[in-house]
Amino acid sequence: MYKSIEASRNSALIFSLLMVVSTAAQKRASTDVLCAPLDIPITLSGNFMELRSDHFHSGLDLRTDSREGLVVRAAAGGFVSRIKVSQYGYGKALYIDHPNGQTTVYGHLRNFTGAIAETVLSAQYRTSSFEVDLTFGPGELPVTVGQLIAYSGNSGGSSGPHLHFEVRRTTDQFALDPEAYGIDVPDTIPPTFLGLRIDPLDAAGRTAPYPGNAKGWVVEGASGQYRLKELAGVAAFGTVGFSVNVIDKYNRSQSTCGIRSMSLSVDGVPLMSFELKEVDFGLQRYANAFMDYGLYKENDMNYHRCYRLPNNRLQVYGGEPSQGHFTPVPGQVHQVRVVAVDANGNTSTLDLPLRGAPLAEAGTWPAPSVEGELFPYDQDGQLTADGMQLKLPTNALYQDERITWSIVTHRPARKNGPAPIGPCYQVHQPATALHLPARLLLQVDENVARGIKDKLIVVQLDKDHKPRNMGGTYADGWMTAKIKAFGLYTVMVDTTPPTLVPVNLAPSMTGKDSLVFRVGDDLSGVDKWEGRLDGKWILFEWDHKKQRLTHAFDRVSNSSGPHKLQLDVRDERGNTRSFTYTFHR
Repeated sequence: MYKSIEASRNSALIFSLLMVVSTAAQKRASTDVLCAPLDIPITLSGNFMELRSDHFHSGLDLRTDSREGLVVRAAAGGFVSRIKVSQYGYGKALYIDHPNGQTTVYGHLRNFTGAIAETVLSAQYRTSSFEVDLTFGPGELPVTVGQLIAYSGNSGGSSGPHLHFEVRRTTDQFALDPEAYGIDVPDTIPPTFLGLRIDPLDAAGRTAPYPGNAKGWVVEGASGQYRLKELAGVAAFGTVGFSVNVIDKYNRSQSTCGIRSMSLSVDGVPLMSFELKEVDFGLQRYANAFMDYGLYKENDMNYHRCYRLPNNRLQVYGGEPSQGHFTPVPGQVHQVRVVAVDANGNTSTLDLPLRGAPLAEAGTWPAPSVEGELFPYDQDGQLTADGMQLKLPTNALYQDERITWSIVTHRPARKNGPAPIGPCYQVHQPATALHLPARLLLQVDENVARGIKDKLIVVQLDKDHKPRNMGGTYADGWMTAKIKAFGLYTVMVDTTPPTLVPVNLAPSMTGKDSLVFRVGDDLSGVDKWEGRLDGKWILFEWDHKKQRLTHAFDRVSNSSGPHKLQLDVRDERGNTRSFTYTFHR
């Protein structure tokens, strides 16, 4: 028996060491070393495979000292294979294919340079559209290593100025870790454990309550060695799984980053493992099943599930038969070990005892809620209530869930803002993730809808009661919309056109480099815009974060003499605001 236990512990140690070696080896993954895309020292605000809302981060976020306009260089020679300009996502983004079978991606750019910029501008005028998605073949837009290709910015969905940088495998466009291909970021800091949860995984499963109002067992330690702050009371009954709150940091940054791999063993026996080494964009949303979604969204906690939910198709887990499911023996104390490794092989270990509780003790602990209608994750489901219907497709959930709903009788409304025209429905809880969109139907009185059917929208209300447009269509007394999250929903009407205020217009625009307008819309949001100068279409760029439309004078508009400007802005429900102005240049 002694030899068997020792053998198991040795195998667990070897298993953990192999995870460290595998992770560290990624730093030596290629002899095709990329050069840094920025001229300043590389520091990170986000790393590869870091947990993000609905996805893993697919690259490195390189700091630009909170500035825009830094030189961005090609990390290797090749050719521009794609340029995408969008209001959201990566904003202005550039893709370069390299001879070694890799593609580098540069996102949130302010503007392109040289032939690249000219190509984009020509395409925008050719299509009369700010948003373009262009592809190119070898020889059309060649680039050399270190060539100036763009300037850094804050475009798209960026929350602050930085450069998003990716390395992809060209054949399947899976994202890889840029640190494995020459982007060197000093890192000698091991991961930091912050908390541990024990989650029931079957009907009989129970876990001892956490101290006070804590979301889990608090962890303490440093320098790679961690333990629970309170050991007394850590107990469980039935089949359970573990979730670990763990983060990583780099030497020159205080930003919260993600780990690369983790292994879990109990009494020396490997229970589960995962390694985050590449991003399959087709499976990205399963990140919501990998993490504890509710604690991430509502408490900004990075809890990694050390077990698989039933509807989780990520290919990141090891081959351990239990896949993280463990049933403690009543009366026995089990030794749990969690090993976390970062992108540079730095390792931290969390050790804790887990006591198997007897049934009588477990019966005194809080039991899971049985409120709501049970929806199996692997079946279509429909919830019909008073004036509301919710339709969930198969695999919309990550596990079986009991779905609740209620009518909020006191209608939330912001001061001077739009008000609901019907009841507000709390459709389950935002802490539960949706993998696939659900169909939400809200009933609207025919008399109310008459004459404004195309102005009705379904909105989701946030905690401050600010509405977010979900769109929707009206038919036969019901508004129908696709929703990607549970929450508070209602119907509003939008008959108000956007506001359009000039920022820098003057009778003489001589010496000025742009036309700038501030645009506002408090409900359905800006959908389309069109600017014309002397009857010809001109390019206006929309920045949804600053709520501004900007035209930079270019070869089409930069001529002397009098000019007549017309700008039309339309919201998503078709309400339009127009502005005309005559100026001299």
